Amino acid sequence: QERLEESGGGSVQAGGSLRLSCTALGYTYVTYYMAWFRQAPGKEREGVAAIGSDGSTTYADSVKGRFTISKDNTKNALYLQMNSLKPEDAAMYYCAAEDGFLKTISLREADYNYWGQGTQVTVSS
Repeated sequence: QERLEESGGGSVQAGGSLRLSCTALGYTYVTYYMAWFRQAPGKEREGVAAIGSDGSTTYADSVKGRFTISKDNTKNALYLQMNSLKPEDAAMYYCAAEDGFLKTISLREADYNYWGQGTQVTVSS
């Protein structure tokens, strides 16, 4: 069955780092656009970073210079390296993929069709 599985979440102190991983099982999502989203309690889900099939990337302003999205097509995997974490980065992080029809890189939730279950990131001050 096609699904996305995230891992790598955890609890860190402000200034620390985490690396999130997302494995695409049963389908080659990594050949299309993929992205990371996050949702904090009481807030809407927001796009964090996206990557295209050509390796192009885009980031939310709030994470630029601190987060890096990457993928490994040979492993069908997506990653998010998060450095200099802040308490406001704490959220459930979701991996997302689209089904090949997206024409430009996007951080819009509506542009993605497939979602993982999420991995929790906690940042203490």
